[in-house]
Amino acid sequence: KRLINSKYIVRVIECHSPLTGIMIEETKILKENKSYEFDALWSSSLTDSALRGKPDNQTVDYSTRLNWISEIMDVTNKPIIFDGDNGGRIEHLPFLVKSLERLGVSAIVIEDKKGLKKNSLFKKQNINSQESIKNFSKKIKIVKSTRISNNFLIVARIESLILGKSNTDAMNRAKAYVKSGADAILIHSKENNPKQIFKFAKEFNKYTYSKPLIVVPSTYSKVKETELKKNGIKIVIYANHLLRSSYPAMQNTLKEILHNQRSFDSEKKIISIKKIINLIK
Repeated sequence: KRLINSKYIVRVIECHSPLTGIMIEETKILKENKSYEFDALWSSSLTDSALRGKPDNQTVDYSTRLNWISEIMDVTNKPIIFDGDNGGRIEHLPFLVKSLERLGVSAIVIEDKKGLKKNSLFKKQNINSQESIKNFSKKIKIVKSTRISNNFLIVARIESLILGKSNTDAMNRAKAYVKSGADAILIHSKENNPKQIFKFAKEFNKYTYSKPLIVVPSTYSKVKETELKKNGIKIVIYANHLLRSSYPAMQNTLKEILHNQRSFDSEKKIISIKKIINLIK
């Protein structure tokens, strides 16, 4: 909450392990006499599932994910935003909220899809459908009534554009979710440019009760943070990039060792044993 109020844009990145959390905390760069770093961590259901070799359809239960968050928070200090998918059964949602808040998580994102989850970036979304505005608003109200502190933020993720619905549908939902108590709106798109997002942002930010807007530019990754800010976006989430970068690195090492029948040739491309031993202070 403090970051939203103090920064021109809040930069969030996926964190899938305690080691990743340490790396994020320690990574800062100086560019044109300005210091840059990531402000917060994203607990992604996609990366949590992929790490366990399971599909991204809520096969990995919340208890397992909460244990992972607890370990990450043992070694990091940055705020965590939890990817809650659709929040699960409405009867169980209060217990999830209590657990997250007790752990020290700063926000939960719940999406307005219903039924078995299918990742939003898949081309065919025909098996997915949205909750009614009434039912999803009820979920938001439950989170709001359950949380102890107003510093635990409720983010409503709108899937209208993902499902091929109109900007008007997305706007109607955004207004209703804000009235129900959402502290921020995540507007999602799988287009290869941000035009769809910017159109929504322009209209939403005129709304009397507008809230901070969040985007996840996985498919329109050419967009710069300066453009996002200019178009009224407050939070940007780089949702899966560290896991995606680790996969080819490990795959290359595996192939090199098999090809050369020794590990020597890979040593110059990977972290030294000495450094990995001394990584944890």
